[in-house]
Amino acid sequence: QVQYAESGGGLVQPGGSLRLSCVASRSFYDFTMGWYRQAPGRERELIASITAIGGRDYPNYADSVKGRFTISRDNPRTTVYLQMNKLGPEDTALYYCNQISPAPVTWGQGTQVTVSP
Repeated sequence: QVQYAESGGGLVQPGGSLRLSCVASRSFYDFTMGWYRQAPGRERELIASITAIGGRDYPNYADSVKGRFTISRDNPRTTVYLQMNKLGPEDTALYYCNQISPAPVTWGQGTQVTVSP
């Protein structure tokens, strides 16, 4: 079973940027991949996904991050990225990645993003 390890989180001021990475233990080929986040007291939510169709990648975003976050992945299909710009306190959460299709596997530990002055 493939495993995913997230990194790149940290403390950032409002308006700042971070780039998260999700490294797979092996290639995830053309799986549909997603970035999720879970804020304290809230359920985990899908915020960005990337799907391969006809050899091209198509991203999709939750309204809450659209226009600020960008999901991408490398050609060996071993790493998924999440570029986060214009961060605000509402983006504070634990961020995870996982495959969406095929069905998600065991969740990693995530990477904490804290947006605070």
